[in-house]
Amino acid sequence: MLTFGISFVGNNNPEIVERLSTNYYLLRTKRMITTVLFDMDGLLLDTEPLWGESMLRIAEKHKIPITRQRFKETTGLRIYEVTDHWAIHYPWAGKSSKEVAEEILDDIIASSKSSGTVLKGVEDALKLLRKHHYKIGLASSSPGHMIHALVDHFDLAKYFDEITSADVVALGKPHPAVFLHCAEALRSKPNECLVLEDSVNGMIAGKAARMKVIVVPEELHFDDPRFSLADGKLKSMEDFSLELLQ
Repeated sequence: MLTFGISFVGNNNPEIVERLSTNYYLLRTKRMITTVLFDMDGLLLDTEPLWGESMLRIAEKHKIPITRQRFKETTGLRIYEVTDHWAIHYPWAGKSSKEVAEEILDDIIASSKSSGTVLKGVEDALKLLRKHHYKIGLASSSPGHMIHALVDHFDLAKYFDEITSADVVALGKPHPAVFLHCAEALRSKPNECLVLEDSVNGMIAGKAARMKVIVVPEELHFDDPRFSLADGKLKSMEDFSLELLQ
């Protein structure tokens, strides 16, 4: 049987042949990528637009004067940091900033379950990586209970060897902490990791972690010149292939 140009004479065990094939493929890659780290919102799931809707809905409920234009003030911040910012600049009476953040999380989890979907190409990519025995991590700035609620709901948890959330690191993206923590948990070195991201902040975090980064931006921001920092760019996860790991 020939696989990647190697003849595995006498090996009739498909699992052994597959593992030998994968090991040879890894030896051929200059960076020896063994690990792939995924973002969640906007990369695995089409939940990114739902964040804005949930924030506006809960802000209106508590009479917090937030508009879509004011979202720019908190770009890149985690949800508890967002509501802390609101409390300082747009104070309101009633519930604390932490309680408002948790209401937003409850709202977006419910919205994601009812309206969200797994983005095209995601499951095929995960199955391909699993078939070839790559380590797979999920590294997201979302809180852990949201991540687990959604990956369980969409039946994606089975693909991940490690899930790292914003809860376990001091700083969110664009700081590299979440990627470095996930890689360490997987016992992978940074230069053995490929990051898949949809955002500029996520891309910067991956590059700061000294990892290879492939971006999959939403159509509206696909031509953003800042994505030139990435090692590659895809129109969708349907374009993912093992060649990207070279």
